[in-house]
Amino acid sequence: MAEALLFVSQDEFTCSVCLDTLTDPVSLHCGHSFCLKCLTDCWDQSQECTCPQCRENFSTRPALQRNTLLNEVIKKLKKMSLSPPPSNNFASPGDVECDFCTGKKFRAVKSCLTCMASFCQTHLRPHYEGNAWKGHKLVDPDRNLKEKLCEKHQKCLEVFCKTDETCICVMCGVTEHNSHKMVELETEREEKEKQTLSDIKRRLEEREKTLKETRRKTEEMKVSRIGRQHFISKRLARMTSWPYSTISLQREVEKNEKSFIALIRCIEESQRKLTERIKEHEKSEMEKAEGVMEQLEKEIEELKRREDELKELSETKDHLHFLQTFSSRCVLPADGDSLSFTVTTDFSSENLRKELSGLTKSLEKISLWVIMTRTPSAHEAPVFALQPLCSAPSPVTHSQISSLVFFSFLSDFCPLTLDINTAHRDLCLSEGNKKVRYGRTKAEYPDHPDRFDHFAQVLCREALTGTRCYWEVECSGDDMQIGVAYKGLSRKGEYWKCGLGYNCKSWSLRWSDSQYSVCHNNKQTVISAPYSPRVGVYLDWPVGSLSFYSVSHTMTLLHRFNTSFTEPLHPGFSLHYNSSVTITHLKP
Repeated sequence: MAEALLFVSQDEFTCSVCLDTLTDPVSLHCGHSFCLKCLTDCWDQSQECTCPQCRENFSTRPALQRNTLLNEVIKKLKKMSLSPPPSNNFASPGDVECDFCTGKKFRAVKSCLTCMASFCQTHLRPHYEGNAWKGHKLVDPDRNLKEKLCEKHQKCLEVFCKTDETCICVMCGVTEHNSHKMVELETEREEKEKQTLSDIKRRLEEREKTLKETRRKTEEMKVSRIGRQHFISKRLARMTSWPYSTISLQREVEKNEKSFIALIRCIEESQRKLTERIKEHEKSEMEKAEGVMEQLEKEIEELKRREDELKELSETKDHLHFLQTFSSRCVLPADGDSLSFTVTTDFSSENLRKELSGLTKSLEKISLWVIMTRTPSAHEAPVFALQPLCSAPSPVTHSQISSLVFFSFLSDFCPLTLDINTAHRDLCLSEGNKKVRYGRTKAEYPDHPDRFDHFAQVLCREALTGTRCYWEVECSGDDMQIGVAYKGLSRKGEYWKCGLGYNCKSWSLRWSDSQYSVCHNNKQTVISAPYSPRVGVYLDWPVGSLSFYSVSHTMTLLHRFNTSFTEPLHPGFSLHYNSSVTITHLKP
């Protein structure tokens, strides 16, 4: 117990200037004691005579006399080997040092924003004991006190300007910022802390909800894909299992067996291609979903990191430090559009069910009908004509042919619209820009860089690339061209620059002088085939195939271009006197 009392009382024998045991102690009228040499050196370096501890000012320099009693007590303590033990409060690397310690400096326990200095435990006493220092603002030790001063006025930053979002001093508040909205540092800190935590919580809830919903959609997409494949396989397997013996005459069955086999192969190929498309679509959608989920996880991780930093920063009691650090560590980026994932697909199980149902009914009728097949030539597609057993032969409608033979064509049907900005002034557009005819009077179209000025031509708005497309047109007149062209096709000049088929940027089919011909890069080929006012065009862009068909009660391949397309293609038409072309709307 005695040792504890002695250890506690050692502060009474320590000089507050050198922080060592008093040597030749002298006492002032205020009651504080110092080493004779420490106090003499302190007064010699200053013009005023003040107590280094409480700052009491003496009008005249007092005569210093040794405190005999205190000196005897210290001597006895030294004889008893009870001198104060070495302190463990010296500043280490990384610590804030006391600005008032001489020699080896002690670790600061507080920084004063009024004095703009840091103090150890001993040199901090005046701030608690002296009335002149009790109003000073103490904060945790801070080695960057200069950052808390206004660079212009060298005053403490103690006001926040909401207009300029910056900390200012009082002098700034009455000069440059006098008309701005200003609040106390503590008020702004509380507002920012509360608002930011609220924003982080809201964004976290939104991102986590979106992430959960995206994961649910990807699982549903996998289940849906398996269901669709099962449905397609079951329905098409049923179609391909019809026996040939349902035809009444065995001779007819043998005669048309090859056609049935080709049809079954077509159905199986359709199943294979559709299954591949479903898998490709699922892969593409899964990649999109994974990208969204990865981004959401990064945002959630970043928001949680910002939340932890804000909570850590909130522990400081220094409002100025909070606001100065807040802008660089805790301000959230702009809250843009929230990430989301939506399954996009042009595949509909309901539409497929309707298509296959119609095809099923047609195939069921085959068991009661005679199938008449004409062997195709080298330039013709297979032709199927259905005739009831009990009725006279009659032409088969185009819709029946589509249901049986061109199921894959119609699934790639592409609606087109004429681009009025490309139409030559001799052409007149109508029926919602689905029909074009050669006019007797020039149309008053405005000037446009895309407009043809030499040939009476027009292109469609749609740019076809990377896919398969099918469209049909109704033609009228004695001279017209149907084709496709790159957007870079010239709109001015001679025929070989801008005419459809007369350059390397376009391909065309022409009906003129009662005969068909095809043209590309100014190389023309005449085709021998009967005229049909309806023409079908099938573009397989990835494969590099462009086919023209004559469409009536049968479909005949007129010509097929095989090339390699390098740019998007625009369907187009070129007309001469008394000619017109109408883009047909097909219903698969």
